[in-house]
Amino acid sequence: QVQLVESGGGLVQAGGSLRLSCTASGRTFRNPMAWFRQAPGWERDVVATISSSGIGTYYGDSVKGRFTISRDNTKNTVSLQMNSLKREDTAVYYCAAQSRDGRSMMVFSEYDYWGQGTQVTVSS
Repeated sequence: QVQLVESGGGLVQAGGSLRLSCTASGRTFRNPMAWFRQAPGWERDVVATISSSGIGTYYGDSVKGRFTISRDNTKNTVSLQMNSLKREDTAVYYCAAQSRDGRSMMVFSEYDYWGQGTQVTVSS
């Protein structure tokens, strides 16, 4: 069974930066992965996705140019570097992984493994 453990959330002022990390345990892990976020009263939305190889990436329009997703398959980790943070980035951020390639990476129901979530709060 794969477990995803996130770290790196916290409180930051607007304009600041945070780096989230997600480590997959259990076995060597080379699966499509993503970061989602969910703010109170809102649906869980995709923030960024990354392919198994790390070559293919996608960013939501609201974070494009500010966030960068990356992975290190030798360490079973996926990271999300968040720069120029805005108040509207405040949410619980979730790491997610799929069990195989070939599925939509945009829909949270297509992911099989989830982290526990980490809170990111951006103050003005």
